[in-house]
Amino acid sequence: MFRIYDKINSGEVYIIAEMSANHGGSLDNALKIVNEAAQAGADCLKIQTYTADSLTIDCDNEYFKVKGGLWDGYKLYDLYQDAGTPYEWQKRIKEECDKCGIDFLSTPFDNAGVDFLEELGAEAYKIASFELIDIPLIKYAASKGKPMIISTGMGSLEDIQDAIDACHSVGNDKIILLKCCSEYPAPWADMHLGNIQDMKKRFGLPVGLSDHSEGSLGAVVGVTLGAVVVEKHIMLEGVESADSKFSMPVKDFAKMVSDVRNACLIAQGPNYDLTDGEKASTVFRRSIIAVRDIKAGDEIQEEDLRVIRPGYGIKPKYLGEVIGSRAKCDIPRGTPIKFEHYKD
Repeated sequence: MFRIYDKINSGEVYIIAEMSANHGGSLDNALKIVNEAAQAGADCLKIQTYTADSLTIDCDNEYFKVKGGLWDGYKLYDLYQDAGTPYEWQKRIKEECDKCGIDFLSTPFDNAGVDFLEELGAEAYKIASFELIDIPLIKYAASKGKPMIISTGMGSLEDIQDAIDACHSVGNDKIILLKCCSEYPAPWADMHLGNIQDMKKRFGLPVGLSDHSEGSLGAVVGVTLGAVVVEKHIMLEGVESADSKFSMPVKDFAKMVSDVRNACLIAQGPNYDLTDGEKASTVFRRSIIAVRDIKAGDEIQEEDLRVIRPGYGIKPKYLGEVIGSRAKCDIPRGTPIKFEHYKD
């Protein structure tokens, strides 16, 4: 049972560990990432379901070569061939997720990938930012009636609305958007996480964060701004891949999970009730205290009183009404003033 809505509806953040190419060409590494992600507190392990042929063609002209960035000079076909997760591994990876008690999720990149994942028993689909404008693919995946988690990197408002409309056109309203900056790694100034609340209002959908920035800060800020999902690329120490330079080592991912959970606790509210700890601390507030012996029947003078700690007496705001009133009983020095000391 895919648990994303259970988490969101209970006010928790759903955390996705994205393996991507970080298996480094080894199934053993892939299974190790599943186990370590689960131990680190991930709710879900995500992979990608594609072949080089489902993404591009094997062509050597300049259009098909990466210019700049992490993959400068790479031919697209070769990059995707190196980075892909073999289809024959994916059933085994899903079984390992089931064994570890975390959800399995994948990003399909063509209809054949959706069909393959349907046979595998996938319970949700992730649409990558680069496929946000592939409306036919979105419609096909959404037609399966399962939750659609859609990253919105590079997306204009029109692009995002088109993707939502594509899901609705096939009767699927189980849509979660992920704010994303499609830079690797994403600079702080380009992340625009203030969009999270705006996206929630504009589209009326849950919004999370697909985080390509370094460290935990982006994820922590994201959840304090209302992100209900956090997706982060994770890697094993020492395993190089096409994605490792912008991925988070598993030990740091575990710290991020803890930081995100704690950020959610910190950001709770509004709630103006005193906590149990605060109630215990009220004795150290100021209150009205007798600093001279006062006899029954005496008019209480200003110099008889001080507003000092501890807080066992009445609040300082009552000082004006106590001064000039008559003491109803003896009030020894050091006595916290109560209403019964001067009121009927």
